[in-house]
Amino acid sequence: MPVQYRIAGAGADSIAADVERAVSAGDLEPGEALPPVRELAGRLGVNANTVAAAYRLLRDRGVVETAGRRGTRVRHRPASTPRSLLGLDVPTGVRDLSTGNPDPALLPIGSVEVPRGRPLLYGGPAMSPELVDFSRRALAADGVPADHLAVTSGALDGIERALAAELRPGDRIAVEDPGWANLLDLVAALGLSVEPVRVDDDGPLPGDVGRALSRGARALVVTGRAQNPTGAALSAARADELRGLVAGHDVLMVEDDHCAGISGAPLHTLAGSTDRWVFVRSASKAYGPDLRVAVLAGDRRTVERVHGRLRLGPGWVSHLLQDLAVRLWSDASATRLVHDAEARYRTRRTGLCDALAARGVDAHGRSGLNVWVPVPDETVAITRLIAAGWAAAPGTRFRIGTPPGIRVTVADLSADEINPLADAIAAAVLATGRRSV
Repeated sequence: MPVQYRIAGAGADSIAADVERAVSAGDLEPGEALPPVRELAGRLGVNANTVAAAYRLLRDRGVVETAGRRGTRVRHRPASTPRSLLGLDVPTGVRDLSTGNPDPALLPIGSVEVPRGRPLLYGGPAMSPELVDFSRRALAADGVPADHLAVTSGALDGIERALAAELRPGDRIAVEDPGWANLLDLVAALGLSVEPVRVDDDGPLPGDVGRALSRGARALVVTGRAQNPTGAALSAARADELRGLVAGHDVLMVEDDHCAGISGAPLHTLAGSTDRWVFVRSASKAYGPDLRVAVLAGDRRTVERVHGRLRLGPGWVSHLLQDLAVRLWSDASATRLVHDAEARYRTRRTGLCDALAARGVDAHGRSGLNVWVPVPDETVAITRLIAAGWAAAPGTRFRIGTPPGIRVTVADLSADEINPLADAIAAAVLATGRRSV
């Protein structure tokens, strides 16, 4: 414990709240150890059970984690901490390739007018009939059963509602490692126990999935293509293998298709391979991050539970947004823009990966907006890159137990930047004298 901060409080709620304030203010930093339960209880003059209850609250809220003999520590990405405090400090003049954002110039959201229909009143249908009709046709064409649908405010919202509908704090959940940082935060905030599943270019490793299932994982989250941060895309053979693994298991299969339209890879869906499943397709990456619309398909029970939670919260996603999404998905000019964006993203990904390979640097970017580069030391690589005028995202944001790496977003990378960037990455990665492979 740092000497400059002392935890205060007389009850479990007040002790937990004090720790949360300290974490949010930066007084307790990620990775710092909290005092042992009995030590803090003696210092505060309370029962040890009170401190233990406070620590449980903090774990359930995703603020701390129990690290075996290392005790209770602040999570490296506390769910209660504003992300600005955890972001990369990019100096002025440095080219920022750490964001994960699409290229604004390739977004078609400004190419169509916002639809103006009859105002929706309380008691109306949660889903726009036009969105239902379009989604059923589009999902069925991709092999996704679409009898039962819901609409949520983006992919993470859909995933959260599905997990909250079927799981309880303490349940085991299998997630990709490295994986989407926001999902890892969400899982921690829900109080779920993580079973990491390693990923190669073809998707989750079957051996790791089988191990997670044998350990009692009640849910498995898979990114079928444009996996963040590695760019992995589920191959047909890997999808068949995973379907065989999960068949017969009482596991919620959650499939994230957040990059549909611009992923640069075909979809090999796992939808329907278990009794409980959801498939979430977002419009945000391809059409504009501010278009907070995702369509969720799934089994009847899970979808009904998602609808029930929506009714208890926001009620519905704005039909103005739903109708705008349908218009964008159906518009010929918007479709051409999305196809053009997909081709450009592919050119930028493969261009950087090929340039790095020519310099002896291993890189992964089969699909999506990012390239993942294994590195011997993230701090050294990020520091050297910034000194050379480039910023990438440190892999620690995305990793649980896998080796170090950095994520480079190539969405708006120009052709004349590829070789200078590859030179800088090679110099940063190979600086220790070890290859990145």
